[in-house]
Amino acid sequence: MAERTGNEALLGQPFVITRAFNAPRDLVWKAWTEAKHLQHWWGPKGSKIEVLKFDFRTGGMFHYAMRYSTGAVMWGRFTFVDIAPPERLVFLNGFADETGEVARAPFPGAIPLQMENTVTFSEQAGKTTITLHSLPVNATDEERLFFEGMFASMTGGYGGTFDQLDGYLEIMLAA
Repeated sequence: MAERTGNEALLGQPFVITRAFNAPRDLVWKAWTEAKHLQHWWGPKGSKIEVLKFDFRTGGMFHYAMRYSTGAVMWGRFTFVDIAPPERLVFLNGFADETGEVARAPFPGAIPLQMENTVTFSEQAGKTTITLHSLPVNATDEERLFFEGMFASMTGGYGGTFDQLDGYLEIMLAA
């Protein structure tokens, strides 16, 4: 699939999740924007992230493998759309193949090929609040409805990922 051109249609109801972390915004920003940190917390619980490519710039890509103890491997990718340190990060994400090309999810369901995620970072009294908004890009009606039907599952999935981020931020703060 082509990279974002600005003409894509963002469709449907957004998925939104907010979480506060007991860490300063600059540290939380680093955890989201440096490969050496992302590999320690990004992704579903039970997976180990292997960074295959990390090019942190507008138009750049984060391509990664999610490896599981069962031997299963899935690939994902971000394409960075807008980077406004340390306040906002916008990226397209979805599943990928081993070469980094956009791919369908490796399991059943009409999951959109890509979602646009806007993550905002705000700090108050040394704590950082992240709000993530996600919308399918150029999705069919079936994909949009499937996406909207996944909100409870996505809340649990991002909740687990954010739990991992919370634990990793504690490690970063102690270093």
